[in-house]
Amino acid sequence: MAEGPRLAPAYLRPGTVSFSDFLSAEAPELLPSRRAVPQGNAADLAPHGTTIVAATFPGGVVMAGDRRATMGNIIAQRDIQKVFPADEFSAVGIAGSAGLAVELVRLFQTELEHYEKIEGTTLSMDGKANRLAALIRANLGMAMQGLAVVPLFAGFDLSADQGRIFSYDVTGGRYEETAFHSVGSGSLFARGSLKKLYREDLSEDECVTATVQALYDAADDDSATGGPDLTRRIFPVVHVITARGGHRMTDDDVAAIADRVIAGRMNRPDGPAAALT
Repeated sequence: MAEGPRLAPAYLRPGTVSFSDFLSAEAPELLPSRRAVPQGNAADLAPHGTTIVAATFPGGVVMAGDRRATMGNIIAQRDIQKVFPADEFSAVGIAGSAGLAVELVRLFQTELEHYEKIEGTTLSMDGKANRLAALIRANLGMAMQGLAVVPLFAGFDLSADQGRIFSYDVTGGRYEETAFHSVGSGSLFARGSLKKLYREDLSEDECVTATVQALYDAADDDSATGGPDLTRRIFPVVHVITARGGHRMTDDDVAAIADRVIAGRMNRPDGPAAALT
């Protein structure tokens, strides 16, 4: 006897395009938000990602993340990756419970790929931001037990011909940011640094340098944020997205920028000064 179709007919037609909705109907136990969590606060039981920054420049957007994951007062990992491509024209950076955040990013990547295969076109920038908000909202139960996931989303909007940045809260609230933003435990210091360094006419290289400077300032004041590790040669993950698509900068390129930043800090430990006018 011939084997029946593996998927319901509704999922083989254009129009039903959400991969997470498909999982909810066919295999809800595979969704991160559907997994049982013991009662109590689990915040210190899993590694946490810390600081992510993003900034726009004419023609694109840069997202960068430090490499440290902490578990309470312990450094759980020194070289974790916190910035991931979501699709060809967008990237997502994770802050919060690292394991859940990485799983949510993988589901988000699959959502966008599934939509593109079904519809034959990429989801709009606003559509991507809304889908990520829905995934975060589904994790609210775990967030209430200390396993919060608060990503930062950025990408190049082909229709608007500009880079855009979106932040979120644990309930799935979505907020579009102007020029730059940061999330995570060191975000207060990183945003303060970017307020000082950011200009609307930054070149791509200058924008990358500004985000590395911001991560350095965050690490200088926040113990959970890792600065450039010269002995181990561990440097931030930097993702650049333009109309040509997105790419992760090579470790050698980021190291060259980090080395310049650190050399400048030898003379000015608090970083470059901004003009008063």
